[in-house]
Amino acid sequence: MDRESSAVDISINIPNSLTIFRILLVPVFVGLLLYEHYDLALLTLLIAALTDVLDGMIARMTDQRTRLGEYLDPLADKLLLMSAIITLSVLHVIPIWAVIVVVSRDAILLTGTLVANLTETNIDISPTVLGKGTTFAQICYVIVTMLSVTGRVPLLLVEPFLWVMVVLTVGSGTHYLFRGIQYLNVANTETDLKGPQS
Repeated sequence: MDRESSAVDISINIPNSLTIFRILLVPVFVGLLLYEHYDLALLTLLIAALTDVLDGMIARMTDQRTRLGEYLDPLADKLLLMSAIITLSVLHVIPIWAVIVVVSRDAILLTGTLVANLTETNIDISPTVLGKGTTFAQICYVIVTMLSVTGRVPLLLVEPFLWVMVVLTVGSGTHYLFRGIQYLNVANTETDLKGPQS
């Protein structure tokens, strides 16, 4: 890759700027939650969700997709979601078992990615439809939970979102795990067919 194409891949354009802004909103959101400014925390969360929609839309419409954005966008989503879920659990709003499910899934996927990189195995880390659905369900659950905390929706409405999120989280985690195992098996088979290198 030449120097010019590398510069394009890491350029800070409008979509990437929105993604960075979303990352910067994470400590603001957590701080507002911990100090029980729930209305402002909810507003911050909604602004962050809006930037998530806008950066993807702008990147597609203006063809400003970059390598940096491919890494930053999911990182921003994970930081926001994990911070929200863990902080709300600390405040005894979200059950701890749900946090364990969400964090365990991401920890397993991260471990698998690291193992693949260490073994130089080429795997597909692109998000699937199920994975995107899981992220959307997690965002919806956090927003509905925040609406409940601020008294805007009854607590009874939160539980269905919780179970949908948990089912999708477990389902997508299992799917990613099996997909990774398949890539590893294919890589091992190709290595065996090539035989020892002289």
